[in-house]
Amino acid sequence: MSAVRNIGLFGLAWLGLLGGLSSDYRASAALPAEIDGQALPSLAPLVEQVHESMVRIAVQSRVQVRRDPFDDPFFRRFFDSRRSATRNREHYTSGVIVDELEGLILTNESAVRGATNIKVQLADGRDVDGAVVGADAATNVAVIKVAAVGLKAINMGNSDSLRIGDFVVSIGDPLGDENTLLTGVVSALAQTNSLQAHQSFIRSDAAVGPGILVDLNGSIVGLNIAKAATTAGSSRIGFSTPINMAMRVKEQIVQYGTPQRGFLAVQIQDLTPSLAQAFAIQDDNGGAVVTNVSPGSSAESAGLQVGDVVLSVGSQKIIKGNDLRHIIGQHFAGDILDISIARQGDVMSLQPVLESSTRPSQKGQMIHYQLEGATFSEDDTRQVSTNAEEGVRIGSVEKGSVAWRHGVRENDLIVSANRRPVRDLDSLREAIEGKDVLMLNVVRGTGALFLLLQ
Repeated sequence: MSAVRNIGLFGLAWLGLLGGLSSDYRASAALPAEIDGQALPSLAPLVEQVHESMVRIAVQSRVQVRRDPFDDPFFRRFFDSRRSATRNREHYTSGVIVDELEGLILTNESAVRGATNIKVQLADGRDVDGAVVGADAATNVAVIKVAAVGLKAINMGNSDSLRIGDFVVSIGDPLGDENTLLTGVVSALAQTNSLQAHQSFIRSDAAVGPGILVDLNGSIVGLNIAKAATTAGSSRIGFSTPINMAMRVKEQIVQYGTPQRGFLAVQIQDLTPSLAQAFAIQDDNGGAVVTNVSPGSSAESAGLQVGDVVLSVGSQKIIKGNDLRHIIGQHFAGDILDISIARQGDVMSLQPVLESSTRPSQKGQMIHYQLEGATFSEDDTRQVSTNAEEGVRIGSVEKGSVAWRHGVRENDLIVSANRRPVRDLDSLREAIEGKDVLMLNVVRGTGALFLLLQ
């Protein structure tokens, strides 16, 4: 890989010392050249150390392009001018080696989404093939594996120990030609229980874009994902996934292929003032009322009951049901939650173990030949990490398969088939048994559509 280019300095805004500097070195945080006559140490050793673990990734993918204006049913009556709606694209991003024995590399999920081919350039100049092991859009973390020897894994830091004001160095490859170095300070820490998506990341003014965030010991503390900037002279904000979370996601991907996020098998609703009075709760600061507990679940085993009011999880107070949903969504299967509940005027603690949000899947061809290539799982309406709609969730769809060609996509929720409600796999089978043509009502994201399979 090419040399690192320094475009920033550390520290506070020492304006008197910055006055004579070139505009190439403008930054929101800058260190003086010396303190008490003692020159500050150079960052060069840190950069050289980190550089050995950095990689440059060339990603080839298929992307959608603007449709031909003549690719329209009206014009196709007169012209045979249908053209492909996709094209090949190649772009570059950064990555970092985190396991030198297994050849595992962390990078951004958004950078490798839809990748058809990956080439990884190591620090010593070698080009090797890479393969995506798995990815997680929620944290923008992806894991790439390479078969190579002589790799150097980066030193692991502890993102939980970061403090606002700590100096950090951001190193990345935003231009696709050389690594860029930017220095700054941490301005906000990740709040894992926040309902605001941007608050789940470390924020700093070291906004280099895709790359890594390291401390002054050269240990990685974050995986950069994005930056927000208006002009070259304005303040910049960089976002980084905390390395502790990124490594947990990596472990989940390596073990399961995708993160096994947890869920608590209960239904809940917000605690209203009238319900608080009915449950003899003096505190009117909110909570989540348990309205249903799934029989045989870990929630039932932990002692949760209908009518319990969840007041807090760990140190995080529960104001509304969404607070509990979000907290659970940030945890993985097997995690133990320390929950404080109110029951009949008493406050007690329970420790439920979160279950896996991934259900055992069944192959589509086992259900119907029109669904060949898809896997299904029953949505448990009692898990608080999902919505309350009943249905059958699409686990995965093999590209090019029969189901794929019919428009079936991963995470689709089938709520009816041939105008009959679908609650589970059994009701789906009953609705489509003996039918050659299937009409599925599917919930996709925030919308819904009908798919005709014939």
